[in-house]
Order: sequence, then structure tokens, then C-alpha cells
Amino acid sequence: MKTVNYLIYFLLVLLMASCNEKAVKQEKLEVEVYETSASGNKLTKITEFTSVDSSMVIKISPEKKFQTITGFGGAFTESSAYLLNKLSKENRDIILKAYFSREGANYSLTRTHMNSCDFSLSQYSYAPVENDMNLDHFTIEDDIDDLIPMIKDAMAVSEDGFDIFASPWTAPPWMKDNNEWVGGKLLPKYYDTWALFFSKYVDAYEAEGIPIWGFTVENEPHGNGNNWESMHFSPEEMTDFVQHHLGPKLEADGKGDKIILGYDQNRAGVKEWVDVMYATEESSKYYDGTAIHWYESTYDFFPEALQYAHNKAPNKYLIETEGCVDSQVPVWQDDMWYWSKESTDWGWDWAAEEDKHLHPKYAPVNRYARDIIGCLNNWVDGWVDWNMVLDRQGGPNWFKNWCVAPIIVDPDADEVYFTPIYYTMAHFSKYMRPGAIVIDVDNPDKDLMITAAKNPDDSIAVIIFNEGNTPKDFTLNLNEKYVDITISAQAIQTIIVPKS
Repeated sequence: MKTVNYLIYFLLVLLMASCNEKAVKQEKLEVEVYETSASGNKLTKITEFTSVDSSMVIKISPEKKFQTITGFGGAFTESSAYLLNKLSKENRDIILKAYFSREGANYSLTRTHMNSCDFSLSQYSYAPVENDMNLDHFTIEDDIDDLIPMIKDAMAVSEDGFDIFASPWTAPPWMKDNNEWVGGKLLPKYYDTWALFFSKYVDAYEAEGIPIWGFTVENEPHGNGNNWESMHFSPEEMTDFVQHHLGPKLEADGKGDKIILGYDQNRAGVKEWVDVMYATEESSKYYDGTAIHWYESTYDFFPEALQYAHNKAPNKYLIETEGCVDSQVPVWQDDMWYWSKESTDWGWDWAAEEDKHLHPKYAPVNRYARDIIGCLNNWVDGWVDWNMVLDRQGGPNWFKNWCVAPIIVDPDADEVYFTPIYYTMAHFSKYMRPGAIVIDVDNPDKDLMITAAKNPDDSIAVIIFNEGNTPKDFTLNLNEKYVDITISAQAIQTIIVPKS
């Protein structure tokens, strides 16, 4: 009899606990939910959910804070700007508003190239005259027709503004030991001239009404396989150039506020660079942060390398400055391709056999969503895509290095295709604003990737990626307020919790 009584008592306790839990859950968390999915949602506001009874609770803890977000965006390239100029004014305006208006992706951090790059129409330099040590003939005339108008029109569209950093692919050939556009090193006798080049660039662009936020010292200092514009630095050489030439020159010219980001290549190699860049107070003085790319693998985001870079310089920037689906002709007006494991990258064909596992076939949307969330959860504070606009071939590119962009155009037919990559980028750039602080997420489901940040307006953005082929039910818990949500199969969601 006593056993029966104990059993009844135990069941009553469980019932009361369940009732108490449901009572707590009745204090509802008010949210807005936006979803992009393989089933057809495109940053679609979700207003109705089927009732779920989920035991999976995702808890957001704003009191546990990490890095401050610098921004999200893409790159202004001559190729993108040239294509915009070939479209009708209506479609040009649609694209610029899609990227830079508050109603669109509201990009906040952007990149452009100094001198030409592979996504230029030809090879050119702002210092075309050989042995012009004082750069008396410095000119940005090659940017006047396409690149500068695109940037200025984007500035006119953007209500919140955006930062621009510039990256050189190479110094002019006459400054290099091989006298070529591709490969080679900057000759030491031109270190001061090359530092002056950066200062002149700021003056020239600001004369056009375009403020420059900062620089990366060199795009891909390991080179790119000697294919297109490049110039090689070792960590020691770059640090010497920054410490004794570039930093002091910008400071002397009243441009000491310009951001200088070192490295600017693949994450797997970042350790040896930050060890040199931040070795001493003197070596790190002019470095404001570290720039990284994703091409070592668009599947593995190298969390240990990112954490190592952060720990070496916890008060400096750590920004992903370039990523794209490369070595691939974009697929036109077929959304499902972007959700399917059909795309490859350069490593599928060219990586060493022992590195092939880093380059599997992988869906383009998954690459972006997985990588950005992985980066945000490992101290990265900014993420910048590559070209904003490319054509159906994946160019123009003088080297025929075809790539995919979030927006693809057919200039001859004056048609525009917003790929699912565009909406994926917008989930971050639109809802996680500069100055937002990444906060802690307790995620019990290994099949979901989740990150969260508290915005300057005190709203909270939670971004969830479900790569799987089945929907997922979960309960979101913030400050003991709850809401039940379903995320579709193959979907990315942004959940906004307004300021309370």
C-alpha cells in the first residue's frame, strides 16, 4: 500500500512540474521570423506555425557576450560595375537598392580593389609611369567610368552608410623583382613609394566623395598559383612594410585613422602570420586586425585557427574579407541548384590528394550559411562576399576565372536573377547591424547551426540554419519567455526579438 502511495505522489509531482513548465511557457516571447528555404521562401516573414510540443529548447543568454560585429557585405569590382552600366536604369536601381537600402540587404562593410584584379576588364595600375618614385603621375582614371559611379550610387541608396576597405592585388610591375603583373615581390627600394601609393589612393577617392575606411595590405600574399595579378609577401616582409613604411606614412599624412588589416588569405595558414604580426608591441602597432579568406575549404571553417588568431590579438579585428563559389559557371534561374550538392570549388580538381577532403561537392547556400555562422561563433566580426554582380558566364574576368555571385545578370536581355545566396547574405547583413554584440546560445541540437547577436537598438537577432531534409521544431527561450517555432527543411531563419 505504501508503494502505491509513493507512486501516486511521484506521478503528482511530475504532473505539477509539467503544469508549472507549461505555465512558464505561457509567458510568450514576441518575435518576428524570416525564412529562406529550398521550398521557396525568400526572406519570407513567417506568421503562422503549427503547434509544436518540442523538448528541444534553444536558450539565448545576452549576459554572456563575445565580439562586436563590424559588418557584412560584398565587393565593388570593375566587373560588377561594368555589368551594372550595361543594364537598364530600372534594373541597375533594383540591384543597388537590393544590396544597400534598408528594405534590401543593407550592406554595411564592403571591399574594392586597388589597381586591377582578375575581376577587371584588363590589367592596369594607378601608377603607370615607370620609376615615378614620387607618384607624380598617380591616377584613378581607370575607375572613373564604372567602379566609382557604382560606389557613389550605392552611397546614395544607403541610409545607414557602409565602410569601404581597399586591397591591392599587386603593385605596378615596375616596382617588383620580376617586372610582371603576376607573382614576384615588391623591391625594397620601392617600399616607401608603395606606402605613398596607399596615401595617394585615399586622397584620390576622397576627392571623388568616397571615404576609405581602411586597407588590407595585400590580397593573398602567398599568391594564387601565378594565374592573375599577385604579389608575394612573407609574414616578416609584410610586417616590416607595415611597421616601418605603410603605418608611419599614413600617420604622417594625417591618415592614421585608416584601418590596416594584415594577411588576407586562407584561414588554415593564419597562425604563422599572427605569430609574426603580433609578436611584439612594435610589430603590432599599426595592425588593426587580421583579414582571412575561405578558399582553403568552403566546408571546414577552421575554428581552432580562428580562435588562435583571436587569442593572439583579442582587441583587434578578425574579418573574413573574401569568399565565393569559385571555379564554377553560375546556374541561371534554377534555385534548387543552389540548395543541392552539385557545386565544386577549385580544390575539387586542383587540391593535393591529402587535401581533397576539404573540397567536397557542397550546396552553395550551405557553404555561406554554415561558414558565416561558424565564423561568428569563433570570434570573426565581419564577413565580406566577393563580387556583387556577375554575368551568366561568371564574369567578366580577363583570366576566365569564372565564379558565382549572389546576383547574376544577362546584360544583353536586361534580366536579373537573385540567387538564394543573395537571401542568405541578407539574413545576416540586414538583421545583424554594426555594433551588435555576439551573445551566447545553448544549442542542444547538433543538426542545427545557430548564432545570435544583440543589436545597438537592443533587439536580438537569432540565426538558425537547418541543413537537413526534415523540418525541426524547437522552443526559443530568452529571459524565461518562450516561443515555439518550426524551421523548414533546408532553411535558414532569422528570428528577431524586438527591444522589450
